[in-house]
Amino acid sequence: MNPNLTALLAKTDQIMAGKFAAPDDHPGPLHVGVDLGTAYTVLLVLDRDYQPIAGTYQFAQVVRDGLVVDFMGAIALLKQLKAKVEDRLGFPLTSAASGYPPGVPLVEVRATAHVLEAAGLECTGLVGEPTAANNVLQIQDGAIVDVGGGTTGVAIFKDGQKIYTADEATGGTQFSLVIAGARDISFEDAEKLKTDPRNHNELFPIVRPTMEKVASIVRRHINGHNIDTIYLVGGTASFPRIAEVVQDYTGIRAIVPASPLFITPLGIAMHNQPV
Repeated sequence: MNPNLTALLAKTDQIMAGKFAAPDDHPGPLHVGVDLGTAYTVLLVLDRDYQPIAGTYQFAQVVRDGLVVDFMGAIALLKQLKAKVEDRLGFPLTSAASGYPPGVPLVEVRATAHVLEAAGLECTGLVGEPTAANNVLQIQDGAIVDVGGGTTGVAIFKDGQKIYTADEATGGTQFSLVIAGARDISFEDAEKLKTDPRNHNELFPIVRPTMEKVASIVRRHINGHNIDTIYLVGGTASFPRIAEVVQDYTGIRAIVPASPLFITPLGIAMHNQPV
């Protein structure tokens, strides 16, 4: 795994919390990534050494299972995030890369590029989310599981190369739906409960069956592959004990790196090569 991962993710957390001011001088190209997720849209800016200098994110349901379902809403949101980061940096952003889950049709991948372009960002690259995550993790052998808002994506790496990918419905949206049903509350209120760490212990028994569904997806797709470690990324991987459930189901060590929500956006930004 990336020996600098802990420091990189700690700095990213500080950037996203607004605790770091961008430096005055930005020699060389900047690398910008946009992750249009099912639950969160993230915009992240890296310097020429691939260190985070600015970024922001917001909950929004403009994408479903990797498909842009609210084109105008996605554009408006990205314009808003772009303006916020540009105000922080003091200069405009002109290009960015974006990502997509495994198995998304090419026409839908192009729709993601069109969102960036309509928001004023030249799309310089589109990268699969597992590959983006491994730009950051730098694992040679193992499985990366991206538990997002709508889907669980599985990618298997051998000698640093991706040899298998799959993506199935089930993610953080399903967590919120079962909480809403169990508590007889709205989806929006369930989402707020889910993202508040103070509620995690009492919500765990409610969401555990959905975690087990995620684990069953992982177990099915890694079957037959010689995997010794599963790396869980994506915003839903932030929910405590998900690694425990996946490990119990698969019999394989499962770990959640720090700041799992930002790992894929970091890797997308690393993919951006400004023109």
